[in-house]
Amino acid sequence: MNHHDQLTVTQFVIEPSDAESIAQSLNLPSVLHLLPHLVPSAQSLARPPISNYHVGAVGLGSDGRIFVGVNVEFPGLPLHHSVHAEQFLLTNLAVHRCPRLLSLAVSAAPCGHCRQFFQELRHSSSLQILVTGEENWVDNTQPLEHVSPDFKPLTDFLPNPFGPHDLLDQETPLLLENHANGLDLLPPDDAHIDLNSINLTNGDEDPCKLSNGNYETSESLLEEAALEAANNAHAPYSGCPSGVALMDCQGKVYKGSYVESAAYNPSLGPVQAALVAYIAGGGGGYERIVAAAVVEMEGSKVRQEDTARMLLKVISPKCKLRVYY
Repeated sequence: MNHHDQLTVTQFVIEPSDAESIAQSLNLPSVLHLLPHLVPSAQSLARPPISNYHVGAVGLGSDGRIFVGVNVEFPGLPLHHSVHAEQFLLTNLAVHRCPRLLSLAVSAAPCGHCRQFFQELRHSSSLQILVTGEENWVDNTQPLEHVSPDFKPLTDFLPNPFGPHDLLDQETPLLLENHANGLDLLPPDDAHIDLNSINLTNGDEDPCKLSNGNYETSESLLEEAALEAANNAHAPYSGCPSGVALMDCQGKVYKGSYVESAAYNPSLGPVQAALVAYIAGGGGGYERIVAAAVVEMEGSKVRQEDTARMLLKVISPKCKLRVYY
């Protein structure tokens, strides 16, 4: 296999044994050396209908698994609702409970937004990054087994960072670490469920129906999943954790947790995080999302409801949304 051949990546998580097997089949010295060779195929999984610029990021977790991240754009919405490949990658690790990202290869140099997002990791300065779009990342005249990709630390990309160390104490959990936000839902009466959210996001009275047709059970599953996601949220700067759960027409649930950045703007909303779980889980087209739940704190300074309603109305107009406090 030469450097111009592409490996085919169809899944967003590769188990350690499979990663080792692929690396060995290519005579590569380690799984780390495999990462850049997976990037071109990862790019094909991206969803950028606005820019048509496909970004792929492939990372190695501390548990030996390989994770894929891609950029995602949403026509009809402001650009800042997009998900960057590096954000997708870290969210993919979080969804699959991987405690640390060691290294990643990415098709284009991380933008300032993503360099800042990486600061939410413990020991972020030791994160190793390889930009495969740079022509000098590999000597194409050498056999694969002799290639040593030139990974560089995050500090080379962001030498004077602002981050959690400027705002938080050392005991505060960071991204990918265990969070226990201690949220519980208020008593189940109408006063604590947003009545407007009981309607569909587009006001349609005939939503896509779940294959099992059991809405009470489905709403309970969504509520529980969204609460779990909110309790895992990384929101140390605002103190306003939140979570979202999505359900497809087959009744499968995907959940996402809100992730804040010390710089605020690179923060990733819980709907986007849930959509990462949906895409990584093979969810298919967004029109298959038929129900959603948001869990957030009543009267919080940072609220997700209106953004969730807007986003879901655009990507899946018949999705039924409820908000719980």
